[in-house]
Amino acid sequence: MYPRLSDLFKDLFGIELPFPIYSFGAMVAIAVLTATWLTARELDRRYRSGQLPGVRVRERDKRGRVRTRQVSPASLVGTMTLVAVGFGFVGAKIFHILENLDDFALDPVGMLFSTGGFTFYGGLIFGAFGVAWYARKKGIAIPVLADAAAPGLMLAYGIGRIGCHLAGDGDWGIAADLAAKPDWLPMWLWAESYPRAIIGPPPAPVYPTSLYEFAMAAVLFGVLWALRKHPFRPGWLFSLYLVLNGLERFLIEQIRVNNRFDFLGLSVTQAEVIAVLLMVGGLVGLIWHWRRAEPASVPAPEAQAG
Repeated sequence: MYPRLSDLFKDLFGIELPFPIYSFGAMVAIAVLTATWLTARELDRRYRSGQLPGVRVRERDKRGRVRTRQVSPASLVGTMTLVAVGFGFVGAKIFHILENLDDFALDPVGMLFSTGGFTFYGGLIFGAFGVAWYARKKGIAIPVLADAAAPGLMLAYGIGRIGCHLAGDGDWGIAADLAAKPDWLPMWLWAESYPRAIIGPPPAPVYPTSLYEFAMAAVLFGVLWALRKHPFRPGWLFSLYLVLNGLERFLIEQIRVNNRFDFLGLSVTQAEVIAVLLMVGGLVGLIWHWRRAEPASVPAPEAQAG
């Protein structure tokens, strides 16, 4: 467990880098690049098969003349990623503040400008709104784009959790019941003490829930990727992603440390409430889109060129 990958590099090779490389930031960057690549690949496939029309981009030729040509929507994924990251960071910070209002009241400036303290669901919701706004502006069908992004979003979430585990940022479980550990399971998968945690180690070994979430996200990514050519209407796969994402988070919250509040007479976490809403919304979406898609009416790129 290394909050800074530069420290790991030093321990392995004996070389001290002139600048620190933080584990969480590095893994988030890898997660974003992975989701971007997978989404672009899926958009290209849908564009080539005629499921998605092209977008027009302006570019200069060798003589400096501005020309417009039609290309795959995948060419805009880089910009959409920047929009998602920008909106996502704002949303993640806002949701973290809402979850920790007492701490915010004590030090509002410190919490606002802290490099830590982000909530995944805030980033997901704000990022989704930002990308939807940009896609609508560019004439990209939002349901098709959402389906194309779903598998990559699931895998990116798991990769980001590896960053949480390496950093020891507090996204861990409750104290582990050491007596209940199965003999066949390695101790590092059952209880972790996080001695180098960036926020300080927990008082007792805890369940490494970030590792469990990575494993679940990897499996669910495989499910979504296998179903990406589903026969149903656009939006069905993203609806399934919402159900699976909400179910995974709701389950892990049962053994995860988090602030609780009273909601309709129940002691719940912010993530549990949002997870249930995602599952309900996803189920409604699955039912709504549970019809076979009509044959693609968009001509293939080769036909468009003529």
